[in-house]
Amino acid sequence: MISNSDIEKRMVEYRRHLHRNPELSFQEEKTASFIKQVLIEEGIRVEDFGTHHSFAAIVEGSGAGKTYGLRAELDALPLAENSGLEFTSVNPNVMHACGHDMHMAIAIGVTLSLFRQRMNLKGRFVAIFESGEEVLPGGAQAIIQTKLYKELKPDAMFGIHVLPELGVGTIGVCPGKYMASGDEVYITVKGKGGHAALPHALVDPVVCAAEIILGLQTVVSRRAPANIPTVLSFGRLEALGATNIIPDEVSIAGTFRTMDEKWRDEAHGFIQQVSSGIAASHGAKCEIEIRKGYPSIYNNPELTLLVKRTATELIGSKNVIDLEPRMTTDDFAYFSNLIPSVFFRVGTGFPNADNPQLHRPNFNPAEEAIGLAHSLLTKILLTLMA
Repeated sequence: MISNSDIEKRMVEYRRHLHRNPELSFQEEKTASFIKQVLIEEGIRVEDFGTHHSFAAIVEGSGAGKTYGLRAELDALPLAENSGLEFTSVNPNVMHACGHDMHMAIAIGVTLSLFRQRMNLKGRFVAIFESGEEVLPGGAQAIIQTKLYKELKPDAMFGIHVLPELGVGTIGVCPGKYMASGDEVYITVKGKGGHAALPHALVDPVVCAAEIILGLQTVVSRRAPANIPTVLSFGRLEALGATNIIPDEVSIAGTFRTMDEKWRDEAHGFIQQVSSGIAASHGAKCEIEIRKGYPSIYNNPELTLLVKRTATELIGSKNVIDLEPRMTTDDFAYFSNLIPSVFFRVGTGFPNADNPQLHRPNFNPAEEAIGLAHSLLTKILLTLMA
């Protein structure tokens, strides 16, 4: 049995093992097996959700009470690591570049700590280890639909995420609307290609696509309500012509993000309308596909205040940072749209000026953040389950 004093040391070891052996979304069989083995050897109940590799670790208190959940993600990203770490990924072109290895280690530690003190607890704690957060449709929505999740019935959920913009030793919180919904936008413009020296005889899909990209910016600048954060960005344009060849079609791909469901649906209509109208004005056609992704994250104000107050007691008010809403996404939103939830940030600092943001091949979060997150979450849950 692992002693309480040894848990934080073991969390770092777990993190390094998980970092060394990353697996892509919905392929996390070995990752899940490793965590299950650690928990089962301690006598902790583990149950599969029956959807990909997602599973739950369950700690029952000695008395009746509410159920509190903590989500951690199992999956890594399709990146070739160049961090230079001794425990760098052994799987080519797969890397934990979003901190999920940290989140898993923290969730293991919190589960172990609460299990040690289960006889003093009321209610239930559930650590949810989620498969496939990084790619649509994500794993959370499928978990919520399972029989096991409905039997466990969490009354509140906690989610954490490392943030390199915050220095190690800090916690970041934001009550209310915090993170955006995220939809993928795919547009194919179909014209009539040919010799680039004879544009008058063609229907140029390149010019049409360029005008569509520019025209769609008015969805944000002229259609979006001024008080609703909105982003429409295009990161890929594929023409496959040549200096003297205009292709028959051009594909565009981008992302639409906002924090209001009613406006989200309206904006999808405007994207269709603007794109089709511009294409028609060129004599071209366009096909538009909008893949609806995760909803926006809403942080319950009371739970957020609890995190802030507990963090202040633990590390001092100067180390508890009030965050602004941000336009990134996470499928923890499915939990936050269903039950009172809070998704907060753990500062991982920048060891040097070359350490980049999340989703970069040399991402290297400060491991000291593991101990802080573990202490904070354990303290919060012990308070709630007293």
